[in-house]
Amino acid sequence: MSAEDTPTGLPVLLLHNLDPTWAPSDIDEVLQEVNRLEAALRSQGHPITSVAVQDANLADRLRSYHPHDYVVLNWCEELAGLPRSDALVAEILEQHHFTYTGSTPEVLALSWDKPRAKQLLADRGVPTPRWQVFHTPAADGWDCFPAIVKPAREHCSLGVTAEAVVLNRRELEDRVAHVLEAFGQPALVEDFIDGREFHVSLWGDGCPRMLPPAEMDFTAFSDVRDRLCTYDSKFRPGSRHYDQIQLRLPAPLDEAEHDLLERVALAAYRAVGCRDYGRLDIRMRDGVFYVLDVNPNPDICADTSTACAAEAAGYSYGAMLSRLVGFAARRHPVFGARRH
Repeated sequence: MSAEDTPTGLPVLLLHNLDPTWAPSDIDEVLQEVNRLEAALRSQGHPITSVAVQDANLADRLRSYHPHDYVVLNWCEELAGLPRSDALVAEILEQHHFTYTGSTPEVLALSWDKPRAKQLLADRGVPTPRWQVFHTPAADGWDCFPAIVKPAREHCSLGVTAEAVVLNRRELEDRVAHVLEAFGQPALVEDFIDGREFHVSLWGDGCPRMLPPAEMDFTAFSDVRDRLCTYDSKFRPGSRHYDQIQLRLPAPLDEAEHDLLERVALAAYRAVGCRDYGRLDIRMRDGVFYVLDVNPNPDICADTSTACAAEAAGYSYGAMLSRLVGFAARRHPVFGARRH
């Protein structure tokens, strides 16, 4: 079955988390997004059943549904009370024989271990910034500045602020100490690639495709410490980085740059083992594209870079979601068999 001709009648089980301990405003925001997801999929002819996962008992929530009757659109980021449990969600879906969108438990777990993921990229010959992991503030052996200091096992740029960019050894040791204390995990130190940054969405399996890449424009900032995508830039409207970093989509690239970026992005996507879709953060310096991060489970809300990239490629929001369902449907024991 080709994902380009996703059957419009495919029933979708929309799985999402809804933690009752969240603030009411956060719950309202999630429910509004669920409504948008449902409407977009229905616009493509998909019957939708939504399942809100409000506790850690995902298996109990699934008992009412037969895996042969649905393709699961997996929008469940974690189970209530179990941080970093997106891999566990996928594992439970597999244990109960559901076909779902997105990457496998192993790949989702890998994405939380940034040093291991970077080593995998390096082993496959994919350019990634020089890096080292530190468990003590001494940071012995590092002599490359500017550098950036991150928690080794976080997502969503947590811990990434202007102060994460360090210019000398004293700042480096202070920031490593901060990460060790504040996050209770090792610090990942990288060569800070002070160059153009691209957010690159890809989708597909076997022959994946790069969607139009987006560039994060930092020209509003003169200080090297500010030329990065911080946690604030993603989640805090009104903050300096949120308001002043400009999105350029599609990114202005000449043909040679575009082709090289595509080759690097596809190599990283395959090296990590992304399935159906993923998003990469990549920076260019001196003609080299360096992969900073590979996210096999990017947000697919309507205002995210992945949805915007799909729109730039000519796909409505509903068509994008339907295509993701189509990728998963090829693995479905019933719906996939019907197309062969």
